[in-house]
Amino acid sequence: MTSTVRCAIYTRKSSEEGLEQGFNTLDAQYEACAAYVASQKHEGWRLVKDRYDDGGFSGGNTDRPALQRLLAEVDAGRVSMIVVYKIDRLTRSLADFARMVERLEAKGCSFVSVTQAFNTSTSMGRLTLNVLLSFAQFEREVAGERIRDKIAASKKRGLWMGGTLPLGYDRHPDPREQVLVVNEIESATIRLIFDLYEQTGCLRALAEEVQRRDLRSKSRKGRDGREIGNRPFGRGQLHYLLTNPVYRGRTRHGGTDHVGQHPAIIDEAQWRRVQALLQQKAGRGRGDRSDETDAAPLTGKLVDESGDRLTPTHTVKGTRRYRYYVSNRMISGPPDPQGWRLPAATLELQIAGALRGHLARALDGHYLLATPDLSRHDQLTGKLEDLVAPDAPNDIGRQRKLLDLVEQGTIRRETTTLQFDPHRLATILGVAPAEIAASVLTVTAPISIRRRGVEARLVIGERPRQPDAKLVAALARAHRWLQAIRSGRDIASLAKADGIAEGTLRVHLQLALLAPAIQQVILDGTQPEGLTLHRLTRPEMPADWQAQCRRTGIDPA
Repeated sequence: MTSTVRCAIYTRKSSEEGLEQGFNTLDAQYEACAAYVASQKHEGWRLVKDRYDDGGFSGGNTDRPALQRLLAEVDAGRVSMIVVYKIDRLTRSLADFARMVERLEAKGCSFVSVTQAFNTSTSMGRLTLNVLLSFAQFEREVAGERIRDKIAASKKRGLWMGGTLPLGYDRHPDPREQVLVVNEIESATIRLIFDLYEQTGCLRALAEEVQRRDLRSKSRKGRDGREIGNRPFGRGQLHYLLTNPVYRGRTRHGGTDHVGQHPAIIDEAQWRRVQALLQQKAGRGRGDRSDETDAAPLTGKLVDESGDRLTPTHTVKGTRRYRYYVSNRMISGPPDPQGWRLPAATLELQIAGALRGHLARALDGHYLLATPDLSRHDQLTGKLEDLVAPDAPNDIGRQRKLLDLVEQGTIRRETTTLQFDPHRLATILGVAPAEIAASVLTVTAPISIRRRGVEARLVIGERPRQPDAKLVAALARAHRWLQAIRSGRDIASLAKADGIAEGTLRVHLQLALLAPAIQQVILDGTQPEGLTLHRLTRPEMPADWQAQCRRTGIDPA
């Protein structure tokens, strides 16, 4: 009996042009693929009911809804063969294709192009496939260069080349005219915002006044018909609006302003006054973020579980400066209880530690390279010697080198996922990026967050076996006091000698009377996360050791 091969047809077109026709290119691709599947009926090929069509999506990346649905079906084991009209319909990127093939092979899934005969089970077939994909990627990159050159030339002429329409303007009613026209209602809002900023002189006060007047961003329709925009302004949006040269009748491309062919909404005199006021309030150019980036090496690299970027910020108390990484919505919008506010130094230390451990394990296990080569182990060890040393995360210079290797990362409630920049890691190793094993480029580690007083304690990766110096010192001091009391000393003299209150000594003295199991885990550094000095002493611990263990969650055995 021939086993059933469940086939799914994938079709794609880069633009939406012509998709409104009754029979379009997606239908033509589907029919050709369906005929091929029918011709293989004797091999057990059967076509699944669902269609996977991506109309208007580029092949330069894999962020396509139908493709992601199809890959999910492959992961679930419901598709064992992907059929495409041409291989470039699936992807035009060699890197994406390599990752996709690895994913398909893991699930026992294959693919076939009905117009390009090749067999990926042979070396010649794989060479043919790679050559085809190389030309497909080259074609896409050349087309992209032509488009970018055309956009640059058009913007120098002051034309509007598409994108999100700015508040205050609409597209020209003639689609052949690439010029913005003033929206009289929205332009009044723009003028009001500029006037209000001159009156308040502060972005925070401006945001409050704009919110009080219920001024909102531009409303537009998405591809799926949903309304996008029409929301209250945040401070970041207001700053962008106040610095957008489109309102003075100019267009910007590559950091350079050009005279636009659209009318200005704000006159030149007011524009200059507002920019001068913004510069004066900022104290430094908004685009100059070098100091902030140096102080926060993970800037622009991390997002939370909702996809919101973690933005560096800080507070100052007295002479001390406290740095944090905060979900951007907590800065630009109202308080959000689901947002993140993580102490920067702790986060950077923990991430550096997770990266160090990941690289050390890969080096020791000889799976740093895609093709293990023991003859290169000493060379790789020499390259990574500083970064995989146990104390590397605690050294600021080496910690920064580790953090510079991060390309992007996601912080979730229970796990954190980090992606290495393959080019930077390859430079350190002295190898080509393609030689690094794909599994090495992704770090996934558990994460736990506990409150410690007003501080959030963050642990990424397995909790290290490291005693809490504060707890160990308090335990040792309690035993010293107990020994002195047994020798005849009184509490008052002990408190005076140590410079503490008698009440504090009495409270902390109970540490010496804790169950042996509790004292042992404190010395070993294996106590439960969050077991602090305060929890051990307030309220007073019961005298029964079993009750103490139940309260602290420690096994008495």
